[in-house]
Amino acid sequence: MGHPFPIREIARQAGLSEATVDRVLNGRGGVRESTAREVRQAIADLDRQRTQVRLVGRTFMIDIVMQAPERFSTAVRSALEAELPSLHPAVVRSRFHFRETGPVEELTRTLDRIARRGTQGVILKAPDVPGITAAVGRLTAAGIPVVTLVTDLPATPRLAYVGIDNRAAGATAAYLMGQWLGDRPGNVLTSLSSGFFRNEEEREMGFRSAMRARHPHRALVEIAEGQGLDATQYDLVRAALDRDPEIRAVYSIGGGNIATLRAFEDAGRDCAVYIAHDLDHDNTRLLHDHRLSAVLHHDLRQDLREACRIVMRHHDALPPAGPTLPSAIQVVTPYNMPHTPPPRTPPV
Repeated sequence: MGHPFPIREIARQAGLSEATVDRVLNGRGGVRESTAREVRQAIADLDRQRTQVRLVGRTFMIDIVMQAPERFSTAVRSALEAELPSLHPAVVRSRFHFRETGPVEELTRTLDRIARRGTQGVILKAPDVPGITAAVGRLTAAGIPVVTLVTDLPATPRLAYVGIDNRAAGATAAYLMGQWLGDRPGNVLTSLSSGFFRNEEEREMGFRSAMRARHPHRALVEIAEGQGLDATQYDLVRAALDRDPEIRAVYSIGGGNIATLRAFEDAGRDCAVYIAHDLDHDNTRLLHDHRLSAVLHHDLRQDLREACRIVMRHHDALPPAGPTLPSAIQVVTPYNMPHTPPPRTPPV
């Protein structure tokens, strides 16, 4: 496992002891395969962040903990690592804890391990449930600042929320939906990945409120708990289409858009208007192919840069600033897509 990094750096990145890392690197056995994967991932992360590792300056280790589909967590990782050089002269190092789904207890155990091990800050995307609220409280009690990303946890002592105004985003989607559907008949399918993510709940509330005010006769059909994953989303959408032959448009709040479109195709149905969120690699391709009408997007690089700066201010590394404002909501169509170079992903 060739690499240019000291065992001490790998151990810090992985959150493991130097002895454990040494056993993995030298193939001495007695280590679980999951631990070996953590070491390999730490080396890959260090390789991506190598321009930071060699800098001289105050170092901040930040843990990014997210429950989200792989396509979105990959976008977050790329956005953060692209922003690291902009934080000079400080050196920001990052550890990633990503999962697509699973029991809340696993996520709280991850947060508790971070609290015990220590870190300069946590950037968190998690469901708004009591177990997560309690875990954030324990992190804060340990002196670790928590910044919520994309979806907020307002009942926790988190330091700040970084992301869009999700109610405004939902209302924006309703405005576009009404303009583009016009007088054509048809119901609108609203799709949430989970009812436990506050951002999705707020988007749905904003959408429903604006549709009720502007288009009171347009019926909305809701599905949820597909987790934004194509494997589960397809069956939910197909069942909704079978139940309601009048569905003609989609507001996708939680993702799984490839599966949703496939369900329409397999049912022999057209989707007149399709509005989604986030320019991840799936949505970028779908928008380029004109299979989505628009994507409501926000600048993840700006969000991650602000989240890091909030953590740095907490540690008095930057001067105080005013309250964090919501990120700008961008309406992206096939004709104004931003150009972003593909991320470099070293082998793990």
